[in-house]
Amino acid sequence: MSTQMKRLVAPRSWPLKRKIAVWVTKQSPGPHAVDKSMPAAIVLRDMLKVCDTAKEAKRIVGNREVLVDGRPLRSHKMPIGFMDVVSIPKIKANYRMLLTDKGKLTLVEISESEAKWKLCKLQNKTVVRAGKVQLNLHDGRNIVLSGNEYKTGDVLKVELNGQKISGSYPMAPGSMAMIFQGPHAGRTAVISECIIRRGSASNVVRFEDGTETVRENVFVIGVNKSSIKLPEAEVL
Repeated sequence: MSTQMKRLVAPRSWPLKRKIAVWVTKQSPGPHAVDKSMPAAIVLRDMLKVCDTAKEAKRIVGNREVLVDGRPLRSHKMPIGFMDVVSIPKIKANYRMLLTDKGKLTLVEISESEAKWKLCKLQNKTVVRAGKVQLNLHDGRNIVLSGNEYKTGDVLKVELNGQKISGSYPMAPGSMAMIFQGPHAGRTAVISECIIRRGSASNVVRFEDGTETVRENVFVIGVNKSSIKLPEAEVL
């Protein structure tokens, strides 16, 4: 299996100039889809610009100088995806991976206190031993609870140290949400209506600005207003 990919076929969500070089680092398998994440080497070199080459990025990762969700990176090919928190303690910098209003992955600088938690979408739930409920979140993590108070589609505020749930945001009218995949990726608006369709048709979410998309594309980020710092709008 190839360890690289051509820049021309890299996902459009990657903020890369297409004709700078022929090849680009290919990320290893991980919890995020390819179009919603980028390999650590590209994040360090092309987005944060803390190094000039992939070789230097590999050395930085090998020295355990970069943390993702509070844990040291293990590989320069590890995917860093939507809502992941990237920290570089050596330069006291923290970032959250989000999307621009054009659907491009971007890093938003955040404070040290904000870097202690992240938002995770509840993808599905599983009943495990002793009747407990396992919450399966969008970034691959699992949380086991004794109760069943959260619904699929809700977004949980998770403390990175200990995986404690400190808050939740329901997918319901009045909630602020970001569309994180699909043709409207990167758009942020308040939900006006959630439409439940019977049969095989996908459930639909409508927004106050007139946008409409399937439920799977929606990521709630707060109630009435965003609970996270959002990227600045791109200037054409």
